[in-house]
Amino acid sequence: MTRTASVPTFPDPPHAQALADAPAGAALYQQIKDFVAGNIQEGRWKAGDRLPSENELVQQFGVSRMTVNRALRELFEQGRIRRVAGVGSFVAEDKPQSHLLRIASLAQDIRSRGHDYSCEVIAVERISATLETAAALGLHTGASVFHSVCLHKEDGVPVQLEDRYVNPAMAPAFAQQDFSREQPSDFLVRTVLFDQMEHVVDAVLPSAEQASLLQMELGQPCLLLTRRTWQRDVPITIVRMLHPGSRYRLGSRFRTDGRALTS
Repeated sequence: MTRTASVPTFPDPPHAQALADAPAGAALYQQIKDFVAGNIQEGRWKAGDRLPSENELVQQFGVSRMTVNRALRELFEQGRIRRVAGVGSFVAEDKPQSHLLRIASLAQDIRSRGHDYSCEVIAVERISATLETAAALGLHTGASVFHSVCLHKEDGVPVQLEDRYVNPAMAPAFAQQDFSREQPSDFLVRTVLFDQMEHVVDAVLPSAEQASLLQMELGQPCLLLTRRTWQRDVPITIVRMLHPGSRYRLGSRFRTDGRALTS
């Protein structure tokens, strides 16, 4: 969530101290990048604060606009800052982390951080399973399956594109639900008991359509989490959840006995 904040000020003198503290021989763009990252790391610039404009950085540090642009671009790609066209660059909030080895409620996680959760339902339909989908759900090619596509948002910003297939025999009421009110995974966890789960994580590049829906530039990396669940060896669902790499991360902490630590 962006907060209204004044433009952060530089140390005095601004560029002299920053460049003097940089490692000898460091490229100019890296020195600018380290200066910005250092102010964020040390808490002088907080989440939501607007950074100095490119022109201000050019003037303060006596470098080219291309040099400043590269530094800010790399910080953006690393998820340290947000760039809003025509507005400026802002300190990014810490990327939310989704639990990797359990089914966490995305809506609950977002709301627990004090942020707004919303779901844009793109499709809920009954279709004929392709060879790949049928194999994943233990069905024959052409079998009838439920299919849903949802775009999950945090404070209006897309954080996950969910593409799900469901075995109708395991969740016959799936297509009748209003997923703008209860997300598909929450409905399935509430209504269908599962006893096995599989998670696979891949680093991928989004398609043009996916990048557009996620409001990200084509060519930026994504984290793809693919999940399957079973009940007594019968597949329930397979879902592919695509997350912009600059806005999300996946991870969990476990005890040696395999129990998750949620604190």
